Amino acid sequence: MNPSLHIAVVDDEVDITQLLGNYLSAQGYRVTQLHSGQALAELMPRDPPALVLLDLGLPGEDGFAVARQLREHWRCGLVIVTGRGDAVDKVVGLEVGADDYVTKPFDLRELLARIKAVLRRLVPAAVPATAAAAPTPPAAPNRERLGFEGWQLDLAARRLTDPQGREVSLTTGEFDLLSAFLHHPGRVLSRDTLLEQTRGREAGPFDRTIDVQVGRLRKKLEQDAENPQIIKSVRGAGYIFIPPVTTGQR
Repeated sequence: MNPSLHIAVVDDEVDITQLLGNYLSAQGYRVTQLHSGQALAELMPRDPPALVLLDLGLPGEDGFAVARQLREHWRCGLVIVTGRGDAVDKVVGLEVGADDYVTKPFDLRELLARIKAVLRRLVPAAVPATAAAAPTPPAAPNRERLGFEGWQLDLAARRLTDPQGREVSLTTGEFDLLSAFLHHPGRVLSRDTLLEQTRGREAGPFDRTIDVQVGRLRKKLEQDAENPQIIKSVRGAGYIFIPPVTTGQR
């Protein structure tokens, strides 16, 4: 494990931050313990972490608002770790851009596995979301691109551009889901299959993770997200990616 890989733990309970700090440090991560959304906001430009573990129950703060601000302004992993286990809270957490949602009490080994799953899909540190507006550098000759209807997904750079060449920001979960679809166009993929490919786990009986992620992808890709033509639902089976996919340089 890269000892410089930085994780921020944000929780108002000192016992929790110390527990996670000690455990993750023993796993080789560099950990910063924080106790408020304001402290996180001050940390990001100074020492941006690759991943944030965020509690929703921060006193005097809206945890969802903290998550939303983090996702709007920074590209980093975001795992919500909270005692709020209501299904609605989970859906909202995923909709604001969390890569995963873990409820307390949690098993440290399971949490570590989820952290590793998110980090495997991330660059080593957060970068400002405004970097998405920067010009797209020329692709290296061996860089694989998958294209559909004028869109281009650069797998090495983890960058999506629309038919006008503008970069469209994706969360790690959205990138992995789109990548799974583009590698299996025209094939019905079940929710279990998609969850296994993007999160490395099977769906529970009430798991709506994939449905939420598909909804977010549709808003970014479809002209009319309510009448999708790119990612279609197959009743009782899952989802299918309709357009043909091309491989190679733009």
